[in-house]
Amino acid sequence: MPKNPLPPKPLDATDLALVRLLELDGRTSNATLAREVGIAESTCLVRVRSLRERGVVRGIHADVDPVAVGRPVEAMIAVRFGGHRRSHFEEFTEQVPQLPGVLGAYHVSGAIDYYVHVATESADALRDFVLDHLTNRPGVLHAETSLIFESMRGRGTMTRPDEPADPAGETP
Repeated sequence: MPKNPLPPKPLDATDLALVRLLELDGRTSNATLAREVGIAESTCLVRVRSLRERGVVRGIHADVDPVAVGRPVEAMIAVRFGGHRRSHFEEFTEQVPQLPGVLGAYHVSGAIDYYVHVATESADALRDFVLDHLTNRPGVLHAETSLIFESMRGRGTMTRPDEPADPAGETP
């Protein structure tokens, strides 16, 4: 199934303003969103629901500190496949992001096929993760692990700063 099955509908200034506000704080109430954008609360609710259904807003997530939940060892694991059988990629894409401790999985171009970002309890747990969940998979030729010494979450927005923040075209 396609990631965004609905035909793309261009985002208007109101949609962009809602997206920008949700990017800054995904917990913003519907009443606050409506007031900030200058639309009725019922209209705002319909618009935000439409943004979710269209795949523009893919979710609102908690940013959990891995150290605080007992997973202080973070790593980026570069995975390379030998041969490129579709079934190997499909299985990897479906299963690996669901594994405990996986913070992200990225299918990329170039010499590496995937990067897998993980957080584990210890160096031993990291080694076991790589051996148990990555290197033994069909098609996986090589996995190279790089420890992450410091992780910084991006704070930028997907909407451009020069785009209007509200339907009237005024910037904040």
